[in-house]
Amino acid sequence: MAQEIELKFYVHPDSVDALRHHLHTLTTEHVDATQLVNIYYETPDNWLRRHDMGLRIRGFDGKYEMTMKIAGRVIGGLHQRPEYNIDLQKPELELPLFPAEVWPDGHLPDDLASQVQPLFSTDFCREKWLVTSGESRIEIALDLGEVKAGEHVEPICEIELELLSGTPTDILKLARQLVTSSGLRQGSLSKAARGYHLAQGNAARQRRAINEVKVPAKASTELGFATALEAALSHWQYHEELWVRGEKRAKEDVQAAIMLIRHTLMLFGGIVPRKASAHLRDLLTLAEATLTSDVSASTAAWSAEAASAKLMLTEWLVTEGWRLFLDEKAQAKFADSFKRFADTHLSRSASELKKTFAHPLGDSYRDQLPRLSRDIDSVLLLAGYYDAAQANAWLENWQGLRHAIATRQPIEIEHFRNEAICQPPFWLHSGKR
Repeated sequence: MAQEIELKFYVHPDSVDALRHHLHTLTTEHVDATQLVNIYYETPDNWLRRHDMGLRIRGFDGKYEMTMKIAGRVIGGLHQRPEYNIDLQKPELELPLFPAEVWPDGHLPDDLASQVQPLFSTDFCREKWLVTSGESRIEIALDLGEVKAGEHVEPICEIELELLSGTPTDILKLARQLVTSSGLRQGSLSKAARGYHLAQGNAARQRRAINEVKVPAKASTELGFATALEAALSHWQYHEELWVRGEKRAKEDVQAAIMLIRHTLMLFGGIVPRKASAHLRDLLTLAEATLTSDVSASTAAWSAEAASAKLMLTEWLVTEGWRLFLDEKAQAKFADSFKRFADTHLSRSASELKKTFAHPLGDSYRDQLPRLSRDIDSVLLLAGYYDAAQANAWLENWQGLRHAIATRQPIEIEHFRNEAICQPPFWLHSGKR
C-alpha cells in the first residue's frame, strides 16, 4: 500500500503553453507525454462508491496496472488517501490479488468479481516533471484528454503535484510558486468524481445551501474550528465550479462561502488571535475585490487572487498553521469540548439577535444585515451536535428575516422578526436546563 498525497489544479486551456514553459524552468528532469487509458469499474448498486472506494485498470506502454483507492481525506484540492497498485499481465480484473485490508470486512465479497463492470473511462496524455522542493521529491503531471461515460464527455486539462518522498508542506510551497500567474484553479473534483457524474447522466449540478457543520462526537473545539473552515472551503470550490460552468447565481454562493470563512475566524477569535490569520484575511480581501468587480466567471475563478486565497486556506488547514500563535491558555481552550463551546456561543448569538431585533427598526433594518448574516453563520457553524430539524426550524425565521430585509418586504420583515425573537432555544444552556 502507498499513501497517495497529491494536489490538483485545473488548468485554463489558454494557459497550458505558459505553464509548460514555467515547469521547464523548475527542473531538467522531464518525461515526455505518455498516453494513459483508464477503465473505472463499479457494480449496478454502486457498492464501491458507497464504500468510498475507486477501482480502475490503467494501460500504458503495453503494461497494465490495477488500482484500488480507498477512503482518505480531501482538503481543498489536496488528496491524502491509501492506494493499492497491482501489476497485471493483461487488462482484466484480478480482485483476489488485493490484500485483505482493502476490503471493509477484511475479505473480498463473494459476488463482487461477478458484479463489477466498466462504468467510465479516462483517456489522456500525461507529461511529467520531477522537482526537488525543500526536502521533498515531487512529481508534476500535466494531463490533457477526456473523461467519457457513454455519450457524455468532459475535457481533462489539469496538473497534479504528487509527493514521492518528503512532506506535504513542500507540495504546498511549490504550489504557491505556480499560482502566482493566472490560469490555475484549485479543484477538489477528481477524474473519478467527474466520471461518476457523467455515468449518472451528467445532470446539471445544483446550488447547495450552507447547512449545519457536522463534527464527530466528543470533538475538541479545535476540530470544530478546522471542520468549519473545511466546510466553507468546500462550499467555495463547489460553487466556483458551478459558476464557471454557467450558473451565474453561484457567484453569490462563492461570496457567501468567503464570508463564512471570515465569520469562522471571528467566532473563534477569542482563541485564535487575529495575527494568526492576517495573511489569509489579506488574500481573502484580494479575492473578494475580484469577485465584487464586474468580471466574468472565467476571469474571477481563474485569477491568481482566488487561487492564492484557496491555497493559503488549504495550507493553513493541512499544517494547522494557527498553532504557532496559541499560548497555553488558548491551547487549553482548543483542547476543550466543542459541545461546551457551541452551547455558550449559540446562547450569545441568540441573545445578540434578540437584543438587536427586539423592536421594529423602521428604515434601519438594512444596517443590521451584516450582523444578522454573521449570527446566522455562527449558528450554522455551531449547531451540528443538535437535531437538524430543530436547528433548521429555529434558523428558518432568522433566514426569512434576512431575505425579507434584503428584498425590502416590510410586512414579511415584521412577521419573521416576531416569530424569530419568540423562539425557544434548541440547544442546552443555563437559562433553560
